[in-house]
Amino acid sequence: MIERGIFVTINQSLDEKVVNDIARLYDTEIEKLPTLEEAAFRQEEAEDVKDLVPRAPVVTFMGHVDHGKTSLLDMIRKTKVAAKEHGGITQHIGAYEVMLKDGAVSFLDTPGHEAFTEMRARGANATDIVILVIAADDGVKPQTVEAIDHARAAGVPIVVALNKCDLPHIDIDKVKTQLSKLNLMSEDWGGKTIVVEVSAKTGKGIDKLLEMLLLEAELLELKANPKTVAKGVVVESELSRGHGIAATVLVQNGTLHLGDMVVAGTHYGKVKAMINDRGQRVQGAPPSTPIEILGLSGVPQAGEKFFVAKDERKTREYCLKKQSAEKERELSAPKHVSLESLYQQIEKGQIKELKVIIKGDVSGSIEALQKSLGELSTKYIKIGVIHSGLGNVNDSDVVLAMASNAVVIGFHVKVESKAQQTADKEGVEIKLYNIIYEATADIEAAMEGMLEPIAKEVSLGKAQVRKTFTTSKVGTIAGCYVVKGKIARNAAVRLSRGGNIVYEGKIASLKRFKDDIKEAAEGFECGIALAHHNNIKEGDVIEAFEIQKIARRLKDK
Repeated sequence: MIERGIFVTINQSLDEKVVNDIARLYDTEIEKLPTLEEAAFRQEEAEDVKDLVPRAPVVTFMGHVDHGKTSLLDMIRKTKVAAKEHGGITQHIGAYEVMLKDGAVSFLDTPGHEAFTEMRARGANATDIVILVIAADDGVKPQTVEAIDHARAAGVPIVVALNKCDLPHIDIDKVKTQLSKLNLMSEDWGGKTIVVEVSAKTGKGIDKLLEMLLLEAELLELKANPKTVAKGVVVESELSRGHGIAATVLVQNGTLHLGDMVVAGTHYGKVKAMINDRGQRVQGAPPSTPIEILGLSGVPQAGEKFFVAKDERKTREYCLKKQSAEKERELSAPKHVSLESLYQQIEKGQIKELKVIIKGDVSGSIEALQKSLGELSTKYIKIGVIHSGLGNVNDSDVVLAMASNAVVIGFHVKVESKAQQTADKEGVEIKLYNIIYEATADIEAAMEGMLEPIAKEVSLGKAQVRKTFTTSKVGTIAGCYVVKGKIARNAAVRLSRGGNIVYEGKIASLKRFKDDIKEAAEGFECGIALAHHNNIKEGDVIEAFEIQKIARRLKDK
C-alpha cells in the first residue's frame, strides 16, 4: 500500500477495487462473503422444495376515502374473529389474521395506497392480493384510479369489493362499465377480474369475498417453509409508554420464536415477547402471521425487511455498518432518477425504461402528452406512463414515483406543499410545463443521452518485446520496439504470446531511457511496465487500444 502511495492502518477497511488489485498482484482469488442479510435470503433460495407448504394469503384494502375500507375490515373481524373470542380484546397491531374453515387470510391494515407504496419503496412487497373497495352508490373516483395504478405498479392481483350494495337505487352495471374502461373487466362480463357485491353494514357477501380470496390464493400457489429461520417485513412500529419499542412484523418465511435475535433495518434485538392480534402472548409465529414483537434496539421503518441472525457480535457490527452506510447514502446525491442523471444510470446499466407520472389540468392535455411521449419510445428505450390524473401533483404521486423510480410531469398544474417536501427529501424529480412541445423536447434530449452508446474497440498501436529487465521497485520492465501506430501511457493494453492473450489491463509506466513519456511513436524504442503483471517474455506483443463510445440518436430506432 505504501508503494502505491496509500497510507492505511491495520484496522482500516479497503475498498473492493484495491483489494482485488492486490489479490491479482499475488495471484490470489478473493472470496466476497455475503452480508448477514444476503446470507439469510440466499439460504431461502437454496431451501428444499419438499419443505415448502401452502401459506395464507396477505391481503391489503385500497380504495377511495369513505368508500368503506375500514368498515369492511371491521365487519370481517367482527364476524370471523370476535365471534370466537367471547369478550377477548382485539389488539390494534396494524394487521389481522382471520381463520376460515378452508384456510386463513392475513389482512394488512395500511392507511391507503401511499403507505402500501411507501413499503414497496423500501423493497418490501408484503401484499399478495389487493382488495379494491368501491362504494356502489359512488362508483370509480380519482383515488380509486390511483389505488389501481399503485397495485399494478407492484404487480399484485386485484379483487374488487363493491360495497354498500344494501342501498336502494344503485347501478352495479354502471360501476362495472367504469371498471372495464380501466381494464378491470368483471368475470360475469367475460373478463378476469373477480367482483364481489358486499355490504359492510349488513355483512352481505363477506363470506363470498373471503372464499374468492382463498380461490385467488390457490391460483397464486403461495408457499413457505415453516422449518427455517424467520424472515419477513415490518408493518408498523412505535415507541409506546408501556411496552417500549414495539414492532408489528409479518412473517413471510420460516417461524419466528421467542428469544430469536432479529435484525430489522438498522436495528436489532432479542425477541422478549410476541403478541398476536387477539392480544395473546405466543411462543412462535409461522409464515403469513402478523405479530407484535418487543425487544428491538430502535424503531424500524414500515417496509424494512427483518430476518433472524445467530451471532450477536456479528449482528451488532452489521447494524453499526448499516447505520453509517445509511448516513452516507442520505448525504450523497438524490437516489432517484432525474432527467439529468438518466444518461449516467444507463451507462451503469441501471435503467432501460423511463417511467413517467403525468398530472394535468384537463384530460385532453393528458391524452395529448401521453400520445406524444409514447411516440418517443424506441427499441432501445421505453417510456412507460404508470399513472396519470387530473389536478395538482400530490403526495401520493411523489410516493408512487419514489417506489417506481419515476419522474413526475405536471402540465398546467402546481405542486402541493406536502408533495414538494417529500420530493425534496426523497430526491424525486418533478417537472412542470405549460407547453406540450417543451415537455417532449426535454424528455427527448434526456433519452438521446440515455440511449446506450455503441462500444467500438479501436487499435492504437503494437510493440514487440525485445528484452526484459527486473527492478525491485517496478518489477518486470519490457524493452520494446513500436512496430505500428503508437503506445499511449493512458491506453488499455493486452499482452499476447504465440497468438494467445496472456494479460489485459493498463500500463503502469512508459519510459524512453530514464524519462517518463506520454506516448511512444512507431519506429521508436521504449520501456513498458504493466500494472500488476510481471510475466513478460521476449517475443511477446503488447497492443494498445481504446474503447470508443458512439452515441446512438433517436433516429437510429
